[in-house]
Amino acid sequence: MNKPAPLSNDVPAAGAAALIADLATRASAPEVVNIPTAGLGPGLPPTVPVLFDRHNQRAIALMAEIEAARQLPKRRTGTAKVDTLSSFIDLVNRHKDEHSVIFAKAQWPDPALIAVLDYHETTHGPRWGKHRVVYTFPVTDELKTWIELNKKPMEQADFAAFLEEHAAELAAPSDGEVAEFERLFKERFATPAELIDLSRSLEVFVGAKVKRAERLQTGERTVEFVEEHLNGKGEKVDIPGIFMVSVPAFLDGEPVRIPARLRYRVSGGGITWFYQLYRWEYWLRTRVQNDLGIAGDKTELPTFEGAPEMSA
Repeated sequence: MNKPAPLSNDVPAAGAAALIADLATRASAPEVVNIPTAGLGPGLPPTVPVLFDRHNQRAIALMAEIEAARQLPKRRTGTAKVDTLSSFIDLVNRHKDEHSVIFAKAQWPDPALIAVLDYHETTHGPRWGKHRVVYTFPVTDELKTWIELNKKPMEQADFAAFLEEHAAELAAPSDGEVAEFERLFKERFATPAELIDLSRSLEVFVGAKVKRAERLQTGERTVEFVEEHLNGKGEKVDIPGIFMVSVPAFLDGEPVRIPARLRYRVSGGGITWFYQLYRWEYWLRTRVQNDLGIAGDKTELPTFEGAPEMSA
């Protein structure tokens, strides 16, 4: 602050009074003072300006006054939620920088990809981690149905209708799958055509009694039905032990291949059917891991399985 010139003996009384009043006003006017920030933690400049009100003997933070006049956000915050992997990749590419990363939670029941766009700098500079894109892998209705009915007994008519309705989700096994799972389960793999034929055979014998169910030395299984006519006629139906389900797990996502074991229970001449999806959580986790790899390749960002340390 500039100091006023000293008074001289020849200053008129009126001028002296005005000068004294001006000095008093200037002495009581607020003054900008720089406060040191040493010891207050990282991320601060060496000094912070405050406005010192001499009249009221109090400090006024200038940043509060500046922030009140801000017309745009100081930093990007918020979480965008997308419904497909392609939208996740496109939105991340729109907002990423050289420090952004992608985290993944691969476990069922709530897998997710989380892109933290303002993640900590690779030079160890801290950032907020509040700007994110999240993809929660919306599950298809087809997969929900397969999971909901897994291991649940069905009457013969219901099971036949189920196979017919979900024929599009049945797949032929690859040579590698045949070699792996037939050896593992000691069962024969079915093709989609065989399963459709099975469903039609079961429809024919709805209401018929089971005469005999047996497992042959070759590993094949047969169920013999008998219709309750006077001349009782027995018919054998060949039952495969394994089939392959290929179903889109997530909206607009790649199909997941899940081996399933075909089972039945005979009681009192009646029969119920069910299937067992083999390690379906593992195959879904593998699909999420593959999608994490795709996202990493197409965004050129580092990927991690886990969760970021800062909250959203």
